[in-house]
Amino acid sequence: MNRHVTDRNFDDLVERFEQRIHNSVKGKLRQAIIRRDLLTLLPKLEHPAEKPLRILDVGAGLGYFTIWLAKCGHCVCYNDLSAGMSTRARVLAEASGVVDRIEWHTCGYQQLCGQYHHTFDLILCHALLEWLGQPEKLISALAGMIKPGGGLSLCFYNRAGIVYRNLIRGNFNWIRSKDRFQPDPGSLTPTHAFDLEAIKDQLGESGFNIESVTGIRVFSDYTLDRRGGLASPEEIFEMELRFSDQEPFCRMGRYLHLMAKKKTTANEKGLSFAS
Repeated sequence: MNRHVTDRNFDDLVERFEQRIHNSVKGKLRQAIIRRDLLTLLPKLEHPAEKPLRILDVGAGLGYFTIWLAKCGHCVCYNDLSAGMSTRARVLAEASGVVDRIEWHTCGYQQLCGQYHHTFDLILCHALLEWLGQPEKLISALAGMIKPGGGLSLCFYNRAGIVYRNLIRGNFNWIRSKDRFQPDPGSLTPTHAFDLEAIKDQLGESGFNIESVTGIRVFSDYTLDRRGGLASPEEIFEMELRFSDQEPFCRMGRYLHLMAKKKTTANEKGLSFAS
């Protein structure tokens, strides 16, 4: 697989990203599923009864989760490589009244590793892995910034999903091609895609236990005939939410969302994940 040697910077696509990802039905579905997953395992996240959590949102883009968690009262650090994304996220945070309650970092995630060592209770990393020049380094780097017992919310582009989509559509030459992950430089199609089991292995090697696996867009991206309920965005949304956390459907999501907890010793506690 050919890889870009640098991480993707979205300075040139901020407006397009906001329209086609953040404010689209697909974007809102991703937000809804990840938010549900977070609250399922961490039900006190939205209404913390004790001291607030220290949270890092890596590759945070327009800051949807950064802003939400800051409004919940947590101590949140925003990070994104793109100055354009960061500027727009600040505008949205200002409109929500939380811009001064967020710690802002406009840089690659790598620059944070030396600043924060076992600092965060929870790290969010959504749709960043697939845009990195060296994606294999990300998980271990994030592990070094999470407290023992802390959580990681990781969302990434699913290889099985994109292969399945092309199988359904008869794009067999794409399947056979060794260089199939070569999107147009101005495209919002990710540079890389990842196998679930390989990511699980990386998480295990970095000291995490997997708490949950869910799929994002487990069927609607694969359909060509918009008849019946497929003609209704509301019904699609309902069914995507329903099947996103059910086996075997969850494994076919265009994106996968994993919740993981960093292992602790006998004397360490960390976050209380709901069973």
